Amino acid sequence: MLNGHGDDIYRYPDIRVNFSSNICQHADHSLLKAHLMARFDVIANYPEPEALSLEQALAKKLGIAADSVLVTNGATEAIYLIAQAYAHLPYRIIHPTFSEYEDACRMYGLRQGRGGLIWLCCPNNPDGSVHHLKTIDDDELLVIDQAYECYTQARVMTAAEAVADGRVIQLHSLTKTYAVPGLRLGYITASPAIIRRLRTYLRPWSVNALAIEAARFLLEHDELRVIPDFAEAQRLNRLLNKIDGVAALPTETNYMLCRIEQCSAARLKDYLAREHGMLIRDASNFRGLNEHFFRVAAQLPEENDALLKAILQLTMNN
Repeated sequence: MLNGHGDDIYRYPDIRVNFSSNICQHADHSLLKAHLMARFDVIANYPEPEALSLEQALAKKLGIAADSVLVTNGATEAIYLIAQAYAHLPYRIIHPTFSEYEDACRMYGLRQGRGGLIWLCCPNNPDGSVHHLKTIDDDELLVIDQAYECYTQARVMTAAEAVADGRVIQLHSLTKTYAVPGLRLGYITASPAIIRRLRTYLRPWSVNALAIEAARFLLEHDELRVIPDFAEAQRLNRLLNKIDGVAALPTETNYMLCRIEQCSAARLKDYLAREHGMLIRDASNFRGLNEHFFRVAAQLPEENDALLKAILQLTMNN
């Protein structure tokens, strides 16, 4: 299920720059760490069976009712929760995209077809595109994964718009917004009727006490939201396209999908990791892509320059 995803840094002994995860790598967590250390005693008691206090805080910030919010253990739990709750419906997915949608549907026995769930990632992973479905059929539900909504300057649907529509299930990720993937913090926004249905499948104590405490703190500190360097991402994209045999697709985010002709993405990944201490994402396991596709997320300018130099060296030696 999760094998082959990015950020498999644990497989390599000496990674110094991580381009494989779309999450911004240079966030300052010092204030959050200090807060959690001061509140560490919360681990001595069970957390809320459902993170209702956090749902209320999110609803207030988003300008919607609390019964239109459901907090989950990361956006990934939300994906499987939706597939379980609507296991009687067919599904369709716009590829290439995040593999967990299809994995979740297969786990709960959904079949492919129209008239059920439509899964849409916006901004999309792995290519950073921002696209919208203009219309959906009356018997369909649109699941929009907006985990990377703060990683683009393009307009995306608001939570209030999703709730008002009535047929949209929106996924969000505090993990991405504040660059805290280890805490597993996600939430769903949808109409109260949809939220009630999903809540019946939610496992108790899904979100731990420290994660709830962290989320409530982060929501009060907008200055801790990560803001990617979009200009630097575009610079990296342009310079990758200047390397013979390498093509970087247009992107509206800090990450981008690329193709290399001289070798496989797996070989490029291994070369960068072993020889240069850099980790990229082999994107060959996204449906619709082949062994030549890889994904990178822009980092600091000097780190991006080192990546460009390393890839250029490889292409010139092949």
